[in-house]
Amino acid sequence: MDKILVLDFGGQYNQLIARRVREQHVYAEIRSCKRITIEEIKNIGYKGIIFTGGPNSVYDPASPTFDKKVLELGIPVLGICYGAQLIAHLSGGKVESAKNSSEYGKTDVYVEKDVLFEGVPENSVCWMSHTDYISELPAGFERTAYTDKCPCAAMSCTDRKIYAVQFHPEVTHTEFGKQMFANFVFKVCGCEADWTMDDFIERSVEKYRAELTGKNVLLALSGGVDSSVTAVLLHRAIGDRLKCVFVDHGLLRKDEGDFVENTFKGKFGLNMVRVNAQSEFLSKLAGVTEPETKRKIIGEEFIRVFEREARSLGNIQVLAQGTIYPDVIESGKDDSSTIKSHHNVGGLPDVMAFEAICEPLRDLFKDEVREVGVKLGIPAKLVYRQPFPGPGLAVRIIGEITEEKLNLLKEADAVFREEIDQLGFEKAPNQYFAVLTNSRAVGVMGDARTYGYTVALRAVDTDDFMTAEWTRLPFESLAEISRRITNEVKGISRVVYDITSKPPGTVEWE
Repeated sequence: MDKILVLDFGGQYNQLIARRVREQHVYAEIRSCKRITIEEIKNIGYKGIIFTGGPNSVYDPASPTFDKKVLELGIPVLGICYGAQLIAHLSGGKVESAKNSSEYGKTDVYVEKDVLFEGVPENSVCWMSHTDYISELPAGFERTAYTDKCPCAAMSCTDRKIYAVQFHPEVTHTEFGKQMFANFVFKVCGCEADWTMDDFIERSVEKYRAELTGKNVLLALSGGVDSSVTAVLLHRAIGDRLKCVFVDHGLLRKDEGDFVENTFKGKFGLNMVRVNAQSEFLSKLAGVTEPETKRKIIGEEFIRVFEREARSLGNIQVLAQGTIYPDVIESGKDDSSTIKSHHNVGGLPDVMAFEAICEPLRDLFKDEVREVGVKLGIPAKLVYRQPFPGPGLAVRIIGEITEEKLNLLKEADAVFREEIDQLGFEKAPNQYFAVLTNSRAVGVMGDARTYGYTVALRAVDTDDFMTAEWTRLPFESLAEISRRITNEVKGISRVVYDITSKPPGTVEWE
């Protein structure tokens, strides 16, 4: 299988670069510039290397860099933003601060004849985000693009198959970014499009059927897409030796626990235990209002319940987890600096004493996981399940969590989802949900005064969840949602719509 190396210099879009390559059905993996050597690069046999962007200046001695011999390996290289400047710097060119001519946002770019720009118009829109610029090209390089403010928006040394762009082709704002990646991957690197999810499923089933022979495997099944796909994939490989524990903390959406159980026990025949633990979780959360405290309590209680059920099953050698590639990168477990720790990256207690951890999806991005789920026959309702926080509705209830408030939110959220379904899949926001605020408001129902909670509706459109724009839902839909919630959910007297984008807000309220 052909591989592209995404060499990370601290860029915020490193995952997006890898995804753009994988969209071409070519495997790409991210490695930190600090945690891979020239020898490793040669031994692994990458077909191409992409230098990412980064927030630093190449002429600062403290900035991340790499052995310039990487440009002499004969492996094609593409530098993006900081990566482009680093190529210039390592090759003897000059990089300077643009001072009054820095560029941010959508910019007209003019490209010249070059293999990287085959199929790209001479004038199109790109996404710029830089203060430094390449002021003097290295020997052997030619300029291949420019903007009104940037004299060198791209350069190349075709004899050595080295290419560099000052802009960001990986973001959707660059109109022909995907074409540029396709040109680099296929025309420059000569890759085969051999990274497909059908092949991934076949290889994974064969791999785990052999590696897990005679072993019992335990999986915490949350009902989310990652653990669900892990469950069905491993069940295909080892059958009933996979034992799933579904800890239903009662903080799922309306009827979701029953849906998960019916899907995996009924449709797939998994060996699954459902633990109904709502009362345990609510008792632990009584009186708690601080969001992070809620999260910690739920995480701790989940582990305790899971441990208890795991012991009762006995003779379990392997723990399976729904870890995916962004979890690995962000947790700093695989050649990347730590952004945040994920509970499912080696986070369960050592006292459980498993022989091994099995993570079948650790090389996949979320969109790839969903594709695998569809091919495995998992219902679309589950595969395309809305992103849902681990603590569930606990972080969509502002203030203390009570059974009354939990039931109110479940009903209001169900109404919201039903009405969005009426719009059709193509018009649905990327994420949408209801939040039960801690604010009460006076209302009027049947000439009588009411005093109920205020529900906030949240809907956003986004490509990557790094940024998000609030969704312009039709007024008619909002009116019907509001009418239904205030009429059908006794205890809610007011409905508001959140029109905050990210940034400055976050998608979730807590």
